[in-house]
Amino acid sequence: MATAPLPTAAAAAPSEAPEALANIHVVCAEPSIANHFLAELRDKDVQKDSLRFRRNLQRLGEIIAYRISAHLSYTDQTIQTPLAETTGKLLHDFPILATVLRAGLPFHQGFLNYFDQSPSAFVAAYRVEGTAQVQVQVDYLSAPSLDERVLILADPMLASGKSLVQTYRAMLRFGMPRQVHIAAVIASPEGLAYVAREIPEANLWVAAIDEKLNAQAYIVPGLGDAGDLSYGSKL
Repeated sequence: MATAPLPTAAAAAPSEAPEALANIHVVCAEPSIANHFLAELRDKDVQKDSLRFRRNLQRLGEIIAYRISAHLSYTDQTIQTPLAETTGKLLHDFPILATVLRAGLPFHQGFLNYFDQSPSAFVAAYRVEGTAQVQVQVDYLSAPSLDERVLILADPMLASGKSLVQTYRAMLRFGMPRQVHIAAVIASPEGLAYVAREIPEANLWVAAIDEKLNAQAYIVPGLGDAGDLSYGSKL
């Protein structure tokens, strides 16, 4: 069984730039089609088309899923084509895909498009608006056994990082994964540093790291409320 080398996990020091940490991967650091999808997600005029917004979240989920796939385990297997016998590398076991409702659903679908045999886990989490406080509704947490599995926890916006950390800790009631990947579209430097410090075993994947959190703990420049832009405003 072939296993690609994993990035070394490292705890974040407050003075350390998040993008310099070995376990943080910034997908849009170099030009690619991912930058185009991200730019459309941010554009307030393009955001008026909720279908396109959801599709761009899916596309970025697919791109990050592909990047993560290079760090998973594969098994050499014999394959019979119509003309001859050959060998191929098949994914050893599909990761468990977890997301936070409701904003995470389109992003999650992008991962599911690639890891199509993966089981899914869901948790309802929200923060008190206008503050950095986060409440995780563990009554709505649903997951298969995580013991010795690869876990990909995807949430499009990593602001303070508190909801992701609380969600991950709540999920550990279902077992301890052998490998953890946390994926976001946009992250703040403060949130990345917090998650890297609180979950040092995780490999962190983001499309972009934004400038900062504002006083209300919103990401700047950010893109707005991913859940509302995907599914409509809530009361």
